[in-house]
Amino acid sequence: MSESVLERIVDSVRARLAAAPEPEDLSDRAAAVCESSQCRSLRWALSADGPSIIAECKKASPSAGLLRADFDPARLAAHYQAAGASAISVVTEPDFFQGSLEWLSEVRKVVDLPILRKDFIIDERQLREAAALGADAVLLIQRILSTDRLADLVAAAHELGLETLVEIFADEDPAPTIASGTEIIGVNARDLATFETRLDVVEAMAFVLPCDRVRVAESGIKGPGDITRLAAAGYDAFLIGEHLVRAENPERALRRLRGR
Repeated sequence: MSESVLERIVDSVRARLAAAPEPEDLSDRAAAVCESSQCRSLRWALSADGPSIIAECKKASPSAGLLRADFDPARLAAHYQAAGASAISVVTEPDFFQGSLEWLSEVRKVVDLPILRKDFIIDERQLREAAALGADAVLLIQRILSTDRLADLVAAAHELGLETLVEIFADEDPAPTIASGTEIIGVNARDLATFETRLDVVEAMAFVLPCDRVRVAESGIKGPGDITRLAAAGYDAFLIGEHLVRAENPERALRRLRGR
């Protein structure tokens, strides 16, 4: 996913938000979920002993196209849970990733794990959507947000009972993310200019991230050796999507990644 594609996705999100009014009851539904204390802690799930895996439900991507012909997010999430995943990531962006917001509630019904809404979040309305439909946490992307906007969205998410995983790319200064107060920081190994994934750059980034944050390595992880390598560098968790979704047997693929 190049920088230009990233910009097109964000433009698409802005247009979609502007075109459709926010449902009148969305704030009430989000608040009701928050008050019910039904949220599952992503931070807690990723802080358990041993490497933790956030297994992703992703139907397609701009660079790879359709990833799985028989894609069923609920069934996939159930397989991930059976294989020992610590959390489930659900990609909900519709135009470039063929995602759906409704998948959050579908996945929520079949797993007991924390659910992360992975999308291109630029507005508080998207946080309310996530909370109302059963997400426990949201992904925020430093690259598409100003420093102040990032901090505002982290705070707004926490008010709704949502935890935040803030993603930085391996060539970025992590200072805005650290200052935002997020408790979970993800480092994406992908170079937006070349599409190359560099695990060595992700390794180096671990040493500049605070030890009191949960550190998540993202992209380019294809085997248990990669997990062992990155865990030794200081990463607590690993977000893995395409490798699992493309696998003939995702449950078996995840067990293999976990060394089982």
